[in-house]
Amino acid sequence: MVKNWTTSEAEKTVEQTPSAKGHSGKREYMLNYHDCYQEEQLIYQHLLHLVQMNSPEQMIERFRSLFIERANYPEPEITSILDKITGSKTAPEDFKFFLNRCCHILINRWYMQPQLHYGIVDLITLFDITPSNLGAGNFRFREIRRLRELLKIFTESEQYTILRRFLQLVNQTPKLNSRKDNQPLINLISRYPYLYEHCLISEDSTYEQQETVRHFQAQVQKKFEIDLSQYITYKVRRVQILRKVSPAEANRILRPIHNPTLLSDSDLYSTVKQFIGKPEGNYTYQERAQQFLQSSKTAKFHNFKEELYVYLISSVDGQYGKRQFNQRLYTHLQNTLPDADDQNINEFLIVRTCSKLLDFLVVNSQASPQHATFLDLISNQGSLPTIGLLLKVVLICSKVKPYLEKRFAILFNHYETATTDGIDWLVGTLEQLNIAMSINFGNIDLSFFKRFC
Repeated sequence: MVKNWTTSEAEKTVEQTPSAKGHSGKREYMLNYHDCYQEEQLIYQHLLHLVQMNSPEQMIERFRSLFIERANYPEPEITSILDKITGSKTAPEDFKFFLNRCCHILINRWYMQPQLHYGIVDLITLFDITPSNLGAGNFRFREIRRLRELLKIFTESEQYTILRRFLQLVNQTPKLNSRKDNQPLINLISRYPYLYEHCLISEDSTYEQQETVRHFQAQVQKKFEIDLSQYITYKVRRVQILRKVSPAEANRILRPIHNPTLLSDSDLYSTVKQFIGKPEGNYTYQERAQQFLQSSKTAKFHNFKEELYVYLISSVDGQYGKRQFNQRLYTHLQNTLPDADDQNINEFLIVRTCSKLLDFLVVNSQASPQHATFLDLISNQGSLPTIGLLLKVVLICSKVKPYLEKRFAILFNHYETATTDGIDWLVGTLEQLNIAMSINFGNIDLSFFKRFC
């Protein structure tokens, strides 16, 4: 018999499942009582009950038997329920959301115990396994074929892509990777916590999934900030000690600490100096942002855009800007919400202007990422001034920080299957942005480094 478990955990997990699609006209997954709603609930409750009592190995075997092979499952009534779900006329659209939810029932349980993270890896890689041959004489030939067709749809879906990205978080911790390893960019996603919410959470992610990702994000961000602070402290102390003793003696005095970034020491120094020092004449980026906000707070919108243009081009290489970029930037700003030019500046206008600026400067579309301007900026003036330009936008409007992160998530997703040797520019930019974000929005304290800038 299939038990209709009503534990608080089961109720919470089932009831908190949000809509799979958030846009008007798209169905509300799990809250829309479609034909198979009750059947899905039974399988969710079944898995919730089992995962609390069984080891990951046992659950992986059950999952494989039920969802991959559809054979020899210990409770045949569960297999019959699955057949009703896969036989539904809405299955080609719905099944990927259902199966994703089944995966996360196990993942959410194992995530809470780090020693069980291997189960998450085994579960996600389970979909790489080729099922047994499907004989035409099989009594359940039609049901099995239908399930495999739906599995193919699932492995080509956004839900499965996100699972594969999530695999990188639990399969490794951020470590000493090298861009010279010639590996797919996706292998580096664990290094960039500012991408997590945009690359690892989809519209059908449950509350528990979102919390899991955010917990990982907080852990990785904290560890990076600690590691970066310790490494910079180590390098500063080593320089000081080397003035007095030999390198061999310095190695005995100081325990070596590894560079937590993929940047060379010289590039790391330049990056930290850029975002802690005073690249804007005698001002840091934060000081310049405060000056701009103070001077423009009572301006009309058209005056605000004029002042914003001046504020931004101070971070653009003079020769490069004169060729074409400055005029394009000016035109873009003038064409931003022109009907509001005579209005007093307000938060709405600032947020919209800064959002559109990030579209212009980084990438303006998720479906077909257009980022020629961003590539041109990096090619002509380097990544540090370019990131500085983006940082200046976010520092005058912190509400668009998630929007900037989303722009880079779009680029990351666009290039995630490319090998790192061919997109060296993007890896370096992601690393430098990680440092810029940590210095300006994190909890890292590198104030001691200012006297070296």
